[in-house]
Amino acid sequence: MDDVAGQIRHPLNSLLDDPAALQARILHVIEQELGNDTITPVDSRDPAIASSVMFLLGRLEIAAGSAPEICTILNKRSKAVRQSGDLCCPGGTVEAQLDPYLAKLLLIPGSPLRQWPLWSRFSRKCPHHARVLSLLLATALRESWEEMRLNPLGVRFLGPLPSQSLLLFKRIIYPMVGWVRRQRHFSPSWEVEKILAIPLRSLLNPVHYANYRVYVPPQIEKKINRKTQDMPCFLHRQQNRTEILWGATYRIVIHFMELVFGFQPPDISTLPMVPGVMDESYIQARY
Repeated sequence: MDDVAGQIRHPLNSLLDDPAALQARILHVIEQELGNDTITPVDSRDPAIASSVMFLLGRLEIAAGSAPEICTILNKRSKAVRQSGDLCCPGGTVEAQLDPYLAKLLLIPGSPLRQWPLWSRFSRKCPHHARVLSLLLATALRESWEEMRLNPLGVRFLGPLPSQSLLLFKRIIYPMVGWVRRQRHFSPSWEVEKILAIPLRSLLNPVHYANYRVYVPPQIEKKINRKTQDMPCFLHRQQNRTEILWGATYRIVIHFMELVFGFQPPDISTLPMVPGVMDESYIQARY
């Protein structure tokens, strides 16, 4: 349980007990962001690879018998893929041979995209961005089905978040916010070690943040031109285990918390240091 003394009471904390009000708040802030070119079209001339992920929210039991909490639902990458051990949103690379066709299915009435309250106005005002959005959402939903058997018809689409760039790879990530309506059980694929849910209430607690100091071996140091890298992180403690949320997924989560709750984590210079080691397999796994 969170250390109550470490919590900061935010004016919007009441949203954590009201899923409908929280979804309305998310739609409101995303609507404001849409006017600021939140969606950047995928440019075929850009050497960076476009990936799309689902930033999933839902009301889940964290432990058996506990009261449901509003959480973000993340995957932990398996040892069979690059960046193994990282927490991430489900998603992946746009498949040029398949996803454009799936994007067309999202234009059918009743689909998650067509049920998005902002779709009608957005598609009229920004038709090019709307086409890109349909492609990115199709990719994120397809990958989420493959990775964790997320039912795409059980997701309420709430809109996009600003993109994030990876530091070690030429990749741009486009997050799509989705509310999981009824699904409570997921089946991880070979790419996923496990699926975990982090309560938004915990993310609003400053005591869970730290400075993640990553030490790299000589062979990787030559590629990234540094021996260590300090990065802010979030520590998720559950059942005597601690998972570290950092990197691009951390930035996605924190940007969401800032937009919706006005929350900013403590300055990294004030945080306790947590050491970590990046080995060769982190960037050279087969998949």
